[in-house]
Amino acid sequence: MDNTKAFKMAFARVYPLYIAKVEKKGRSKEELHTIIYWLTGYDEKSLQQQIDDKVDFETFFAQAPQMNPNVSKITGVICGYRVEEIEDPLMQQIRYLDKLVDELAKGRAMDKILRT
Repeated sequence: MDNTKAFKMAFARVYPLYIAKVEKKGRSKEELHTIIYWLTGYDEKSLQQQIDDKVDFETFFAQAPQMNPNVSKITGVICGYRVEEIEDPLMQQIRYLDKLVDELAKGRAMDKILRT
């Protein structure tokens, strides 16, 4: 499968869709940020810089300060694929984020989303 298109998509283009998805379900932008920070190690300033610079997903994850060591605890199906079985590391990272956003939108408790 050619994932180049997804890798080169600007994170800033998808970010407002994440916000809309979670807010539509009664969750907040702050909660979305919490899961992004947990997953990637970004903080408020560095996340905003990535958005302002309109970096693509490849750059977004390559420049992430540190992927959470508990990322392997994220399991389940997203877009028809089991996230733990995705072979391409970058696609897996993208799908991890998608999975966390889905869990937030579905009303899952934050401590469960953050695998604590």
